[in-house]
Amino acid sequence: MNEKPGRSAVRNTFEYWMALAVVEALVRTPLPVAHFLARGCTGLLDVALPRLRRVAMANLAMALPELGRREHRRIADGVFRSIARLLVVFARFPHIDSANIGDWIRYEGFQYFEAARQRGRGVLFATAHLGNWELSAFAHALMAAPMYVVVRPLDNPNIDALVERRRTLSGNHMISKREYARGILKALRENQAVGILVDQNAALEDGVFVDFFGVPACAGTGFAKLAAHSGAAVIPGFALWLPEERKYVLRFYPPVEITGDAEHDTRELHRQLEAVIRAYPDQWLWIHRRWKTRPPNATL
Repeated sequence: MNEKPGRSAVRNTFEYWMALAVVEALVRTPLPVAHFLARGCTGLLDVALPRLRRVAMANLAMALPELGRREHRRIADGVFRSIARLLVVFARFPHIDSANIGDWIRYEGFQYFEAARQRGRGVLFATAHLGNWELSAFAHALMAAPMYVVVRPLDNPNIDALVERRRTLSGNHMISKREYARGILKALRENQAVGILVDQNAALEDGVFVDFFGVPACAGTGFAKLAAHSGAAVIPGFALWLPEERKYVLRFYPPVEITGDAEHDTRELHRQLEAVIRAYPDQWLWIHRRWKTRPPNATL
């Protein structure tokens, strides 16, 4: 297997065994202990990579200045707790099936998906690094039907293989970003559902600037263009943690109208995404440099 530039086989192997040890620990221990261990892992990540919290605090100060620094710290703490919950569930995928999936997650707004499938032109799930994005696709395959998920291969090929094995346990199919358009259009022609993360920073040449929390954010237009070209229904959907129920809800929102104007449609997708993040701010991945690409001559 070819090594990525800057990565050695020794490094890849060491990282893989470390990741596998964490996964096995989260699988083999009782659930309360697993959550404790996962919080410990994300706590270590917070300490070992202080830039993650710096990015989160900078993003929060820019996007939610009205909340103040104390609330920003609380939200950032919640992000690491949210990642810990994701790790526990992801590790236990081999033990989650159609018989017990209801213990982990339930549906809300499923009628939007049913109506979209009846149109016969496929469904594009517009999702994000919000809540438990790994569980959303995994659970949908068990509760409804397998789907396609667009993924970016991880830098470590050994860990990438480990992750893909778990992602496909419920019957889902992966579409690599290398075959992005062709794979998605083929699935949509077969009236399948495809999940795509739409909340990541885009390079200047690949996107348009949209208003996101009152700050220009560069967003890729590929999703909107594929939706317009295919005629697929576009449904925002997220697996959101409900502390009062101690489980997730896979919530589908009403379909987004696609006009064919890629810039307008991309703006509308992000307007709706922002509304959901504002409702669950400590479940979004603020540690991602979402506003990395800046408009020319921007001062921020």
